[in-house]
Amino acid sequence: MQRRLWLTVWGIAIVGVACGQMKRQFSVENSPACQSVDLQLKANSGDCYIKAGHNSEILNIFSNQDQSSYSHQFRKEIVNNSCRVFLNFENTDSHTISQTISTRMFGEEKADNKVWKMYLSDAKPYYLQLDYGVGNAHVDLSGLAIKKLKIHTGSADVNIGYSSLENKVDMDTLSVKVDLGSLNVQNLNLSRARYTSADVGFGNMTLDFSSNAPLVTNRIEGSVGAGNLTIILPSDQTPVLVKINDSWLCSVKIPGRLKKIRPNTFANAAYSEEANNALIFSLDVSMGNIIFREAGK
Repeated sequence: MQRRLWLTVWGIAIVGVACGQMKRQFSVENSPACQSVDLQLKANSGDCYIKAGHNSEILNIFSNQDQSSYSHQFRKEIVNNSCRVFLNFENTDSHTISQTISTRMFGEEKADNKVWKMYLSDAKPYYLQLDYGVGNAHVDLSGLAIKKLKIHTGSADVNIGYSSLENKVDMDTLSVKVDLGSLNVQNLNLSRARYTSADVGFGNMTLDFSSNAPLVTNRIEGSVGAGNLTIILPSDQTPVLVKINDSWLCSVKIPGRLKKIRPNTFANAAYSEEANNALIFSLDVSMGNIIFREAGK
């Protein structure tokens, strides 16, 4: 079902290409001096898509907009064998954050048909920093070599994950942060992340570890303010340890297969300190909710 969902999302995007007259806006060519790519992207609105491309460029960006409909900053340079790319684009007629919050609370937001499609090379390691304001984002990292990933959403709804292939390299750090929007990470075990940071303000975040066993031990640290964090656990064979620092204003739900072994500490039967593919959670929550859920429940 998950793979079919990703295919559906990208199928819709392809239809958009045909109907919206997509044109290439930016590109960065490959270079022998470029051994890795440090890409920073900021988008204040619109529908954004990222996935692996099948050409020699390390970055290709297409849009259905005209150059006159948005302003942008675009820089690229090579420093110490790293190609550094910074791109910040804004729609000149987009809603402000305060307007978007109001429409989310009191009425439906007007559909935004502005689309950005971005293709990365599967032949280079990337350090990605993605910052979304409002709108929607779909990030399919299948088959890419992501060394570090940092994603922040203000009021946007963001979906990240792996539709098929795992990350080509071990990921040093996966950092996800949501303010008012929603952020869903699917097939997270395929990221091969060794450290995950999750920060929830007033929004909603889902971390899905349910499909496939972890390829490496992943230490997950997180904090929840007044929002919601849902964690979907893998099978019983995967070692899991959970430490939670909570308060009387919050709500924490722990499934029965995680047994209390110390104050505020839970583990399943498969966990031991010698496990080499464990999920180790260290979470803080003040007024929000943390829900651990078994797959399919």
